[in-house]
Amino acid sequence: MTALELLAVGAAAVAGGFVNAIAGGGTLITFPMLTAVGVPPVAANVTNTVALCPGYLGAAFAQTKDLAGQGRRLRLLLPTSVLGGVAGAVLLLVTSDATFRKLIPYLILLAVALLAFQDRLRNWVVGHASEPGNRHLNEAWAILPVLPAAVYGGYFGAGMSVMVIAVLGLVLEDTLTRLNGLKQAIALGTNVAAAVFLLFSGKVVWSAAAVMAAGALAGGALGGRLAGRIKPATLRGIVVGIGMIVAIVYFVR
Repeated sequence: MTALELLAVGAAAVAGGFVNAIAGGGTLITFPMLTAVGVPPVAANVTNTVALCPGYLGAAFAQTKDLAGQGRRLRLLLPTSVLGGVAGAVLLLVTSDATFRKLIPYLILLAVALLAFQDRLRNWVVGHASEPGNRHLNEAWAILPVLPAAVYGGYFGAGMSVMVIAVLGLVLEDTLTRLNGLKQAIALGTNVAAAVFLLFSGKVVWSAAAVMAAGALAGGALGGRLAGRIKPATLRGIVVGIGMIVAIVYFVR
């Protein structure tokens, strides 16, 4: 990659890390930039997964205190997230560039929809958990909805966190803060498992991955400092708009 291309993907990673720290949806910025500079779709997605992995680590460690007393859930759902992440990565590697290129706009639209309705999903989770006399299923049932969400996360990833918090609210009775901590752990397990598997795929564009990892960390740190000054809903609306434009461009192409 040329210096100008690396600068472009690095800037996108800073923006993606910033967006992820406040509202989520950074992949909708970083992935299109990789394909825009000429990286084939599957290799772009692989590189994006590997490069953004440190951001999931930071988010999970920031909420470790919310995992207290959730040992059984972690023993059930972390292996599930790892299995799903690897399965999604395997599916990605057996998908041809031509097929993945056709899937891209639909995957982006799914991520856009999840982001657009994030607040409604969150409110629904809170309302569902607080309904009088509401009885939840055995916690082991959480494996069933978490597994496909993790497979999606290993395959593409954008919007996976929103998907996971929604399905957790279906079967687990707890506060949103604790469910969010559990979601972070599941997202970390999924992404790390997929990234480790993809490291040996031969499809990682290492120059871009290194620049993007540094950029995502810098953007995440900046977003963390400015989180209280920027409305997540406003930033999310901008990302949703960008995602819609990107999806239309991929449809046209």
